[in-house]
Amino acid sequence: MDARLVLTAGQGCSVLQARRCLPGVRRYLTHKSLRRYATQDTLGRIPKASRKQITVANDDGRVNWKELSVTEKAARTTQQTFNLGVILTGLVMTGGCAYFLYKEVFSTDSKTVQFNRAVDRIRSDSRVKEALGSGHKIRAFGEPTWNRWARARPIASNTYKDTNGTEHFMMHFNVEGSSRRGVVNLHTFKGPGADWQYQYLALDVKGQPRIYLENTDATPEKKHSSFNFLGMQWRK
Repeated sequence: MDARLVLTAGQGCSVLQARRCLPGVRRYLTHKSLRRYATQDTLGRIPKASRKQITVANDDGRVNWKELSVTEKAARTTQQTFNLGVILTGLVMTGGCAYFLYKEVFSTDSKTVQFNRAVDRIRSDSRVKEALGSGHKIRAFGEPTWNRWARARPIASNTYKDTNGTEHFMMHFNVEGSSRRGVVNLHTFKGPGADWQYQYLALDVKGQPRIYLENTDATPEKKHSSFNFLGMQWRK
């Protein structure tokens, strides 16, 4: 088609006008060649200049790493490093919450387990039922507050370790039955590799003697017979 146009243009021009017609024909052919090249390039692949520059905010990972510039590679590396940091932070926080939940709720060393075990003992004791009222109506709660609607009341407790390595746990909380209310005090201890044992578990009701559910100090020790030999005392 371009060749025909050249012949037509040549036939329509005289010998004297040939020099004037040729520059226009050349510009036309050059324009057609550029359009054909652009069409072929578009059908072949998308030029790099047609896509947006990759930044930390808009990188979605679709562009191949080899096609990125130095600045775009730095942006993608920054984004991936930030995402990895967020994931690791989430894992650490999840692990911390799980550990805290185990230590405070499910572990045998937790204050919640000690409290629930003591409340079960209080509710099942016949002397407590007589002093406070019906067992199934006895409720236990922490320190009294001015807000009557407050459900989460703090429970006073203390944990320490003595010079022998024995752990001690002390707690007191309030109980209320259908007729009276009182205060429960408990002291448990645990040696290395041992389970928790009660030093004492007692209920104090105003106007009544203290009720001991557990009292190690009041347990009589086993007496050993002894005899003297060579100036020394020996026990059987």
